[in-house]
Amino acid sequence: MPKLASLFMGGKAQEAKEVTSLKKESSRYAILFVDDEPHVLKAMRRIFRKENYRLLTAESAEEALETLRAARVHVIVSDHRMPGMQGADLLRKVKELYPQTIRIMLTGHADVNAIMGAINEGAVYKFITKPWNDDDLRITVGLALEQYDLIKENVYLKNRQKEQTKKIKTLTKCFSANRSQIGRMLVKRNLLTKEDLEKAQQVQARSDKILPAILMEMELADEKTIMDVMEEELKINRVNPAEFTASAPLASLIPSEICEKHLLVPLKRMDGQLVTAMADPTDLVKIDELRFLTGMPIKPALATHEDIRKKVQELYGGESALNSVISEIELMDPTETIEIILEEDDVVDVDELLKSKDQPPAIRIVNSIISDALRHGASDVHIEPKTKYLMVRYRIDDLLQEKIRIPMAMHPPIVSRIKVMSELDITERRKPQDGRVTVKASTKTVDMRISSLPTVNGEKIVLRILDKNAASQELEDLGLTSMDMEKILRFIRQPQGMVLATGPTGSGKTSTLYAMLRRGASITKNFTTIEDPVEYHMGMAEQVNVREKIGLDFPTILRSILRQDPNVIMLGEIRDFQTAEVAFHAALTGHLVLSTLHTNGSIASIIRLRDMGIKSYVMSEALTGIIAQRLLRRICPHCMEDSQVDAEVLKALRLDPDRLDFTPKKGRGCPQCNGGGYKGRIGVYEVLEFDSEFRRMVHSGASDAELMRAASQANMKTILEDSMDKVRAGISTCEEVLRVLGPQNTLEILCPACNHTMAQRFNYCPYCAAALVLRCRSCHSFLEESWKICPHCGAQSPLVDKEG
Repeated sequence: MPKLASLFMGGKAQEAKEVTSLKKESSRYAILFVDDEPHVLKAMRRIFRKENYRLLTAESAEEALETLRAARVHVIVSDHRMPGMQGADLLRKVKELYPQTIRIMLTGHADVNAIMGAINEGAVYKFITKPWNDDDLRITVGLALEQYDLIKENVYLKNRQKEQTKKIKTLTKCFSANRSQIGRMLVKRNLLTKEDLEKAQQVQARSDKILPAILMEMELADEKTIMDVMEEELKINRVNPAEFTASAPLASLIPSEICEKHLLVPLKRMDGQLVTAMADPTDLVKIDELRFLTGMPIKPALATHEDIRKKVQELYGGESALNSVISEIELMDPTETIEIILEEDDVVDVDELLKSKDQPPAIRIVNSIISDALRHGASDVHIEPKTKYLMVRYRIDDLLQEKIRIPMAMHPPIVSRIKVMSELDITERRKPQDGRVTVKASTKTVDMRISSLPTVNGEKIVLRILDKNAASQELEDLGLTSMDMEKILRFIRQPQGMVLATGPTGSGKTSTLYAMLRRGASITKNFTTIEDPVEYHMGMAEQVNVREKIGLDFPTILRSILRQDPNVIMLGEIRDFQTAEVAFHAALTGHLVLSTLHTNGSIASIIRLRDMGIKSYVMSEALTGIIAQRLLRRICPHCMEDSQVDAEVLKALRLDPDRLDFTPKKGRGCPQCNGGGYKGRIGVYEVLEFDSEFRRMVHSGASDAELMRAASQANMKTILEDSMDKVRAGISTCEEVLRVLGPQNTLEILCPACNHTMAQRFNYCPYCAAALVLRCRSCHSFLEESWKICPHCGAQSPLVDKEG
């Protein structure tokens, strides 16, 4: 039976009865420890002596198999290196003979290849190294027993064929969307007109068949032509499904209704992927939905419609595949290693947690969504109630992508499950709520910020994912120019002062600050960070989480840290005057302070701080530099090609199409970039360094226009200029620059000499050649028109004139 199908199948009374029986059985779980060293077995008995488990031991693999034949064992914990049959081979044998027994490997001198091979084959549920931590071992065994209960529940659900058949019809609605690319490919090769393609898509909307079948029925293209184009465009193999021998458990991963409707069939499991023959492998969204459904990466292959229909009939026939026993692949459910971590000093409502466990489908759906989001590298997950279904979208590389649709009946239990995880009020559905939770997956631990919002269709949930163990980038990897890199390195070397990273949410500000911390990290300095929450772990720094519920806010922590003798302080965000005041005080008293601010540019940050109430003389003394930044999507290197930019895009960016000094590039779209044309992101920057002249202007309260002119004259490259350099280098596109930065409205002023309109950034009028900037002829400092003497070098008024 497919995993996702099992999520929607219930029958509360019978489930409650089964859960009750499982709880009774759990009072005497049997655990078998296998190790050729007697003292290890004694240690195992000591560790679990207070648990209500039936403990069994064996000193060899052969003895363990004898024990398994004689007694029912729920969990086996085996050493790897033993005389005769080694642990990996033993667990493979146990998996073959007793698939419901959870298998854990414990070793100190293991062959890594053998261990990973056993894990990849599903023979090992967990891998623990010697010396072990007693508490960790107890927790792992406890989690393994919970997994055993889940498997038992799965077996029970599979036997309910009639109810499952009804639910499968609901499940197939999740796969109703058709996003085929074959029509576009045929039009591109002049094998199909746009008008005929539109007609075929209209017929498809009514019949809900796959597009190649529609094109063949309307005699717009034959099957050979369609397959030849797909094979050439996708570089994909053509197979004959009849040559594959697929097992019943493998067939149960995908319901027969989905196979028949969308003309696809699973063939075999190879290298951890599910090889699936498809009549339309250009539908990347369908492939992604299959990945979510099966919990496995999909390797599509190309086959004819008739060959797929024959294979579907052979595999499924007239009987439902839902009666099959639990499959070996289902034991590798990716959701089994999702753990919710609750902080020990928080108050936990145990009753609510127990009630939530009585809703296994909701738990598994939420775990599947989280696991799938982590696998895709999503930064946010949007769970949105619509009229007839629940839509799940992931934000990947700054853009939302629809991934799955869930029946609306599952909306209340899913929302309740997420609220219980994040300790929100499950009875309050009229007001927005915010919470957080730590999630531990098999490969990483992430913090998640939870936000609920009442909408007309129900509560919308957004999960913001922060990977605590993600490696922070080096400065060289951020996309900085050599000039901006030199400026930032000077910032890091300063013994005191403040450096601000500015930009909207998700623009990479924290990554930039951590890259600076890593570059300046030294055993001779004390580094401290204050964040809400901590986004990256850094061994050289003391990191503090903000917890406003108990009064541990930014200003409070910052005041305390100043008594901890820090050299460098990283402040997650300056939100208000109180935080800004303490931060600037720290910058003026011998500390280097790094922080972020939500503004659109470097000059805008100065204006924002003024509006907060920070005095101009404080800013001029404390600020060392401001880094404004954004993130642009990179063109996929696998499908990059020359392009033409739309005239409207160039107009919005204030670019003359007749004076373009580069050949624009774009991504055509390929499997490596999921058809989007972009893969990964790169930063674009505006680095403002405070020199003596700029400090004087800030101190004197200069306007934003005057500050921008002075920054430009000091060779500050704006974000737009840096973005266009990335476009010229073939890294990104003009369309992406417009999406991120928006239309460019250049500020304009009147020339005081000839009254013509010109761009504010100009130093000379292009119409009358008049100089617009007053400078001292002696020291070249900026001056004001009313001054009679240069205050910097003492030059008298005859030496003061407009620069010319």
